[in-house]
Amino acid sequence: MANTEDRALRAQLVEFLRGGSAHADFTSVVDGFPKEVRGVKPKGSPYTAWQLLEHIRIALDDLYDFSTNSHYAQPDWPADYWPKEEAPPSSAAWEASVRAVKNGLADFEKLIGDPDTNFHATIPWGSGQTILREVLLAGQHTSYHLGQLVLLRRELGAWKE
Repeated sequence: MANTEDRALRAQLVEFLRGGSAHADFTSVVDGFPKEVRGVKPKGSPYTAWQLLEHIRIALDDLYDFSTNSHYAQPDWPADYWPKEEAPPSSAAWEASVRAVKNGLADFEKLIGDPDTNFHATIPWGSGQTILREVLLAGQHTSYHLGQLVLLRRELGAWKE
């Protein structure tokens, strides 16, 4: 059985992934994102909301795959991590990407909650990475790009304070 410190770490990592403590959570940022501006790139912005959403999804999937798949094959950077299309092909594609990110975060939550997950052991097919590092990277990376999505929504007049 996990000790008190281990349970506390696992609970805090889940809270970190879910967001909402020091930054907006994923659902708050993407829910209600207006269809008509999902593919709009404001002046000075390198990305659209669609590109950021897909990048979050792709990176989250890659981090989880690396963390759990002994046959992991790293995609090409940056080509395989960023969509070329500026707009989603449909509302259904947007919603599918949102669901996939939520599922990716849930997969990490399951990994964190599994008492057999050793956060400190190195990932055998990696080069010194640990599950703890990958969880922290997944949370930090997602949070960073959620901040960009909030900024885009502000620039597009689609964010309510």
